[in-house]
Amino acid sequence: MPHPRRRITIVGGGFAGLTAAISAAEAGADVTLHEAHRSLGGRARTDEAPYRTNEGPHALYNRGPHYPWLQQRGLLGPLAPLPLREGARLRFHHRGELHRVPPLALLRLRSRTDAPVGQSFLTWASAHVGEPAARAAAYYTGVATFHHDPGLLSAAFTHRILYRTTRLSPEARYIKGGWGALISRTAEHARGLGVRIETGSRVDALPEDRPVIVATQLDSARALLGDDALTWSSARTALIDLALREQHPKKHRTTGRRRPADLFVVSDLDRSGWIERFTAQDPTLAPPGEQLLQGQVGIAPHETRADGMARAERLLDAGFPEWRERVTWRRDALATGRTGAVDLPGTTWRDRPAIDRGNGVYLAGDQVAAPGVLSEVAFTSAIEATTLALSAARSATRARRLAP
Repeated sequence: MPHPRRRITIVGGGFAGLTAAISAAEAGADVTLHEAHRSLGGRARTDEAPYRTNEGPHALYNRGPHYPWLQQRGLLGPLAPLPLREGARLRFHHRGELHRVPPLALLRLRSRTDAPVGQSFLTWASAHVGEPAARAAAYYTGVATFHHDPGLLSAAFTHRILYRTTRLSPEARYIKGGWGALISRTAEHARGLGVRIETGSRVDALPEDRPVIVATQLDSARALLGDDALTWSSARTALIDLALREQHPKKHRTTGRRRPADLFVVSDLDRSGWIERFTAQDPTLAPPGEQLLQGQVGIAPHETRADGMARAERLLDAGFPEWRERVTWRRDALATGRTGAVDLPGTTWRDRPAIDRGNGVYLAGDQVAAPGVLSEVAFTSAIEATTLALSAARSATRARRLAP
């Protein structure tokens, strides 16, 4: 008589949940995935046309653990390469002006290997390059920390971000069509492996049939598990999405000066902020003749969304002249606790909420105890949660066979 397949339930249909579902199905498990929303993706959703804005991570780092995993399964799909001329349009906003290159001290810090866990990045970096340069380096990492002041975070944590985001050979790779295209391919692959995906299926209580992988935001997991200890530091971030009419580099009719082409990125080194023109690498994200910009500004606990928007607009003023006259669409938002984990001095990823919650329940997501940056944390925790869940399922199966 054939043995019954191991059953695993997954709550949450974002990148972590889909990764766990595929990993479990490949191991021969009978997998059911529940997603409360009508569509899959979680924070990795992409809006429908005409403006295909991403809600979650915008780039894959090709040295991350998920990159070869996706590549081996044919899930990466077509990428959107950044033309060299666009890559040259990156500017650093420092001391109120735009610069083509970052401060030399930022690169000097990058090469160090002694960033400690127990000190803040600002304290440690200031001892090596002085406080002004240390602050500029910290603010640069806002692109991946989303935090209003990354200098307050663990030196080891922030330095790792600095190292990954300043490689001479950039790691960032962009999915053509946005992250939603990747999610669609991943979901189709999961279904092809036999995973039952139920959207619009809200789970309000943990299923009795274990093991269960909870792959939701930490706030949702805390409510579902009834465990107030499921907390970790994140960031508050003002988000801005803009569509602008394309600006051609012709002479201005009043000044006679030639208009510059739109920049690709403006990175703020005076405060935490980042504006990126995503149609630079993927023109399909907006209608012809329009450019799609997305920006993020970390805001402190006492600041409002309006404070963040004001800073974002000042950054736009510096890098995108006449942007107000060119706006065809705009959306502002505030992200709280939806930007991944940040580690305070004295803590590492190992101190975050554990994946194994006991009694056949496992966590996956971007704020749990797993290494990596951005979506890498969700991926790594999903693989680990699946490994533990499969082991628990095998043990339960053996126990049933041995039972009298």
